[in-house]
Amino acid sequence: MATDPTVWAVPVYAGTIAAEQWWARRRIRAQRTTSDVTPTDAGSSTSDGGGRTIAGFETRDTLTSLAMGALSLAAPLVVPKLLAPITPGVGRHARTLVGVAAGLAVTATVADWIAREHVSDGGTAARPRRMSGLRRRLGRRPVAEVAHRTASVAGVGAVVCGGVVATTAWSHWTSPERIWSRRLLPDLGTGPVAFGVAMVGWDFIYYWNHRLMHEVRALWAIHVVHHSSERYNLSTALRQPVADALGVFIPSGLLSLLGVRPSVIAQARAWNLLYQYWIHTEAIDRLGPVEEVLNTPSLHRVHHGSNRRYLDRNHGGILIIWDRLFGTHVTEDPHEPVVYGLTKNIDSFNPAAVASHEHVAMLRDVAHARNWRDRLGHLVRRPGWQSAA
Repeated sequence: MATDPTVWAVPVYAGTIAAEQWWARRRIRAQRTTSDVTPTDAGSSTSDGGGRTIAGFETRDTLTSLAMGALSLAAPLVVPKLLAPITPGVGRHARTLVGVAAGLAVTATVADWIAREHVSDGGTAARPRRMSGLRRRLGRRPVAEVAHRTASVAGVGAVVCGGVVATTAWSHWTSPERIWSRRLLPDLGTGPVAFGVAMVGWDFIYYWNHRLMHEVRALWAIHVVHHSSERYNLSTALRQPVADALGVFIPSGLLSLLGVRPSVIAQARAWNLLYQYWIHTEAIDRLGPVEEVLNTPSLHRVHHGSNRRYLDRNHGGILIIWDRLFGTHVTEDPHEPVVYGLTKNIDSFNPAAVASHEHVAMLRDVAHARNWRDRLGHLVRRPGWQSAA
């Protein structure tokens, strides 16, 4: 923690957020005298006169972002210890959890079959000998209805238990420390070459993980925290996920195969995250040729837009060249102001709701699914996907 730049930069966060808030209030106040826009408070959205919309600050939103930032720092210190007893290869209760997940999956599968066989009372009546005992125990309730409810509960349980098993096992098996022992190239040490490889390599892996977090719903449920604010300012940069341990990501430990030490990888991660802090602002306009290579406030404003034109674009961390290479690059259009937030906003400043709302919605869809194809679809398909059935 003492060498983590994202931690010792906390005073910088406080000072720059205060300065940006002062700037936003002055800009919005100036707009009141030069346009017909009449904000309801100093943090309301207005145009900056050049086509961009200034969203400014809102007190509850800022406090939520700061709370999420604090939780994101605490989570890595607490969550691994909580998950250790059920982590395959580490915890003594891991096998039990695997057995529970398997049992629930089988239960859901059998219940799905029964529901298909008995889609109505008519279906039950058509098989009086085979199901008469079960029918008597159920009374007048249709067999299909009970089977669907059983499959719903068991399916959600299997997904939760299986998900914890899969994510904790993946995190354990792909840690930089474990991969370091199997490195293919010699130790690069801690000099400029090692740090350069780590920075570029981390940014490349970050691009793909960030892109996957927008394209895979189970990962989006983790990342959506960062996009949940309808404002765009430096405090938004601190609104970070707290459930990273529940995701399956391309491991940064792959850099260890190239001879990059785990400690150097950790430093690259911290500096990458710190770079991304300053791009969460409306105070800086386009930066010209710099945007051919680097991610900037303008390019990242696009990333936070809920406009159709801007959705799922500009995933790079420090370098924007990955988006240019892989077809996800879009520039900010002065004729289409960015609308910040989600396509369906949650309208809550409760940190618990911000952190969990998409997980809750995802599991609700899993509960309503009628088969494993649809259950898994709600986990691995794009956010918003629904079965055609």
